[in-house]
Amino acid sequence: MEVSVVLSFIGISLLLTLSPGPDILFVLAQSLAQHAKAGIVTSLGLCTGLVVHVSAAALGVSAVIYQSAAAFEVVKYAGAAYLLFLAFQSFRGGAPANGAAQGTTEKYQKLYRKGILMNLLNPKVSLFFLALLPPFADPSRGSVSLQMLLLGLIFITQAFLVFFLVSVLSEKIQQNVLHRISTGKLQKAQGLIFSFIAMQIVISGK
Repeated sequence: MEVSVVLSFIGISLLLTLSPGPDILFVLAQSLAQHAKAGIVTSLGLCTGLVVHVSAAALGVSAVIYQSAAAFEVVKYAGAAYLLFLAFQSFRGGAPANGAAQGTTEKYQKLYRKGILMNLLNPKVSLFFLALLPPFADPSRGSVSLQMLLLGLIFITQAFLVFFLVSVLSEKIQQNVLHRISTGKLQKAQGLIFSFIAMQIVISGK
C-alpha cells in the first residue's frame, strides 16, 4: 500500500475516533466515574470488539447484516437495552466506583467484558468499517480483504491510543476539577452518558 494512502487513512481515522461517538463516550464515562485504568481496560474491550467488526467487514459478513433489516434491528436494540441496563446500575449505585465490593481482577474483567459487549452490540460499527475500508483498498495491489484487515488493524491501533489518552486526561479532570463531586453524583452522570449512547444507537438510521 502507498504511504500517502496509509497516512491519509490514519488522518481520517483520528478525526472519526475523536468525534463524540458511543465508544469514546463510553471510555470517558468509565474514566470519570472511576480512574484511568478503568478507562484503559474498557478501551481494550472495545478494541477487541473492533477486531470482530473489522474481520466481519473484510469477510463480507457486515454486508449480510446490512441487507437483513431484521438482524440489524435485533442487534441494534439489544445494544441499546444493554446500555440502558448499565445506566440503571449506575443510577442505583450498583457498581461502586472504588471497586470495594469486588476484587480488582474481577472488576477489570467485568470492565473488559463490558467494552466487548458494548462494541459488538452496535451494528453501526460493522457498517462503519464496511463504508470506510474499501475505498482505501486497491485491487491492483493484491487481496482486498487482506488490505482491509491491515487498514482495520491500523484503525484499532490509533483508536486504542486515543482512548488511552482520553482515559488519562479524564482522570486528571476528575482529580483536579471533579474531585469534590460525590461518587453517587459521578455514577449518575455516568448513567446519563450511557442513556445518551443508547438513544444515539436507537434513533440513528442505517
